[in-house]
Amino acid sequence: MKEITSILKDKFQEAVLSLQETKDEFPTLWIHDGHIVEVLHFLKNEVDLPYKMLYDLTAIDEQARKFREGQPNSRFTIVYQLLSFKRNAFLRLKVPLTSKEPSLQSVTSVWPAANWYEREVYDLFGVKFTGHPDLRRILMPLTWQGHPLQKCHPARATEMGPFQLPDDKQEREQDALQFNPEEWGLDKTLEKDDLMFLNLGPHHPGTHGILRLVLQLDGEEIVNIVPDIGFHHRGAEKMGERQSWHTYIPYTDRVEYLGGVMNNFPYVMAVEKLAGIDVPDRAKVIRIMMSELFRISSHLVWYGTFAQDLGMMTPVFLMFNDREKVLGVVEAICGARMHPNWFRIGGVAQDLPKGWEKLIQGLLDYLQGKLKEYDKMVMKNSIFKARTVGIGVYSTEEAIEWGITGPGLRATGFEWDFRKKQPYSGYEQFEFEVPTGQNGDCYDRSLVRIEEIRQSLRIIEQCLHNMSEGLYKSEHPLTTPPQKKHTMKDIETLIHHFVHTTWGPAIPHGEAFCGVEATKGHNGYYLIADNSTSSYRTRIRTPSFPHMQFVPQISKGYTIADLMAILGSVDYVLSDIDR
Repeated sequence: MKEITSILKDKFQEAVLSLQETKDEFPTLWIHDGHIVEVLHFLKNEVDLPYKMLYDLTAIDEQARKFREGQPNSRFTIVYQLLSFKRNAFLRLKVPLTSKEPSLQSVTSVWPAANWYEREVYDLFGVKFTGHPDLRRILMPLTWQGHPLQKCHPARATEMGPFQLPDDKQEREQDALQFNPEEWGLDKTLEKDDLMFLNLGPHHPGTHGILRLVLQLDGEEIVNIVPDIGFHHRGAEKMGERQSWHTYIPYTDRVEYLGGVMNNFPYVMAVEKLAGIDVPDRAKVIRIMMSELFRISSHLVWYGTFAQDLGMMTPVFLMFNDREKVLGVVEAICGARMHPNWFRIGGVAQDLPKGWEKLIQGLLDYLQGKLKEYDKMVMKNSIFKARTVGIGVYSTEEAIEWGITGPGLRATGFEWDFRKKQPYSGYEQFEFEVPTGQNGDCYDRSLVRIEEIRQSLRIIEQCLHNMSEGLYKSEHPLTTPPQKKHTMKDIETLIHHFVHTTWGPAIPHGEAFCGVEATKGHNGYYLIADNSTSSYRTRIRTPSFPHMQFVPQISKGYTIADLMAILGSVDYVLSDIDR
């Protein structure tokens, strides 16, 4: 930590404005806006043990914030989070913007992956990036008025006037939806030959959600693809600023609706960092067990639908049936299935029910045999291999360049799993392997996920035989909901319980990030507390957002049929992209 800050302060004396302490203890430096491109270029390409991945890029509207001691004056702050695999460390850079019409130099010349992130900041905050190749809205409709993540923008529909659709507005909306290739950066001809444009989606079984892909075709060959996202955008980050710390937990379930408690996991851990809450060992093991159950559930959905995308009908029915068995165990423990809303700040909602061991053991015994059956049915199928081997190939360097994490990164042969490299919740005490591929193609991405199911079963078995005793939730005063056992003994405890259950706790001011190795890649929450009962800024870094931006890069030169295999192998979810 001291090393990289010292390096930057020595080399860029005029660029580094100040250092900032954060609750996550990431080295955090404020950089002058005129130097950010050269600083990022140095960190990526010149420094020893470089920061090769642009992990996230977002913004903060500082205008309503109360606690900013020692930070430079700023109306809007642009935040860059970098990851060095060789250092096994994150680095956070912040750029203060004071103008009423904020702008900053684009860093797409350093990382092409910055394209979508900068468009998102422009769309939701109104910050312009000079030199950006295609600065237009990405999540909101082109006709939207205002920038939703500015503090002055309404957070609820009740704060806005009633919706109206007069004829002139309807005409403007329809005109905005007309497709003009030049506006999308697409040429109509290639070497004097006319190109064809094809809309794939928004409603298409191969897009796995409401996704529009505009294909530029030369016959059957894909020349280019422009993804059109945002159809599923629900303002998940904006909602994080209006809900209490506790009542936001159910909203996280819906961000990646196949991951279940894995959405709760990074959020509650980030709040726990802010509040200084230590989680009991029993709660840690329960969290790991439930997370691995949802990894299996999500991978079974991917497995069946991927096979179906490539023309196989039987696997999807069998695998969804197996997923029902997994969700049956989840329901017995949590009381809910896809959206369990079960992790809590400080632990979990309740202790494991009587008989949970028998349920888990029965599931383990059942799934081991089924995986062998599916290997014969799908992975050894000659047609499946013909459709996936050598299709959608990319290297480790390309994956890092575009922010790819999870199975998509490990399929290139790079053994990087956050549960091993930056373990959390006690993962360092578990024995499991990190599956990798070799070729970075659709088939290897499949192999990695299937082996991950087996490793998840292995982890769950260790949870079964080594479940810790003790509390299932911390007794820290800021945990929610607080312990109720003392409320009938004295009035102070009763008041404390009432306030925390209704308004929620006021989390001390600070900033913290926490991420987990989720089903589709690395999923993280960057939270800013302002000594209030709700988050000042909730940033959700999802894996599917950079993965979808990467799809055009790995699809050029293939056919539409190949694109179905590529999309399925990426294993994205639109709620995860759009939030």
